[in-house]
This record gives sequence, C-alpha cells and structure tokens, in this order.
Amino acid sequence: MILPCLRCGIGENIMNEFFIEAKLENIDTLLDFVNTQIGDCLTKIRHQIGIAVDEVFSNIAYYAYHPGTGFVTVRVAVDEYITIEFIDSGVAYDPLGAADPDTSLAVEEREAGGLGIFLVKNMMDSVEYRHEEGKNILTIRKRLD
Repeated sequence: MILPCLRCGIGENIMNEFFIEAKLENIDTLLDFVNTQIGDCLTKIRHQIGIAVDEVFSNIAYYAYHPGTGFVTVRVAVDEYITIEFIDSGVAYDPLGAADPDTSLAVEEREAGGLGIFLVKNMMDSVEYRHEEGKNILTIRKRLD
C-alpha cells in the first residue's frame, strides 16, 4: 500500500510526506519519491542520498516488523540541506548505538551487519535517532554544496 505525498510543517520547514509499506519491492517507488523531492542536485549527492535511503529503508523492511510487515512514513525537506526522516512503529532500535564495523579487517573476518548504517553515517552530514511515542525516527541530512 502506498499513499500519496502530503505536505506537513516540521518546525520552520515544509516537508513532503510519503507513507509506504516497508517491503523491499517498494524501494524503487520510495527512491522515485525522494528523487522528485530533491530535484536537481549534484550527481554525487543524489547518489549518496540514494544509497542512504536504500540502506535505511532496507533495514526497516528487514528488521522493524519482523516477521511481519508494517509502514514507514518518509518526510523530505530541502533547503541548504536535504533532510529525510524515516518514521516507523516497529521494534525500538537505535542503529547509531551499535559499534561501527572494523573495516581494517578482511571481509571474511568481520562480524555480519552494521556496514550499511556505517556507510550512511559516513556519507551524510548528520544522522540522528530518537524514539518518541512508540515510534523510531531516524533523520539524515546532507548539505547541498
């Protein structure tokens, strides 16, 4: 199930909001929405945003509602930053609380998991997590210059 984009006020910013079922087959639809919202920006930034959205949405789809499924609200605002909020009602989990993977080790020597959020943290200018009113809220920001 996919619902149309809505506009909502968050602080001083107007964010466009998209409500989508957290299923991997919906990633392209979500990426289309995000790309439409961010408009023309540097190819490098668009690519980094795409990777970050894919990683965060995939983690929600795999883990937040396991073994079932649920929904994600994605909000996008653009000013001097691209700000994207992911809101889900799944199991409370702070992905920023986990230790970063040891990238000095060979792939076969590393523990599984954690590389996706590590990439997101390193590509974005900021990544924040909070848990409010039974919801996980992960916010990523990327400066437009």
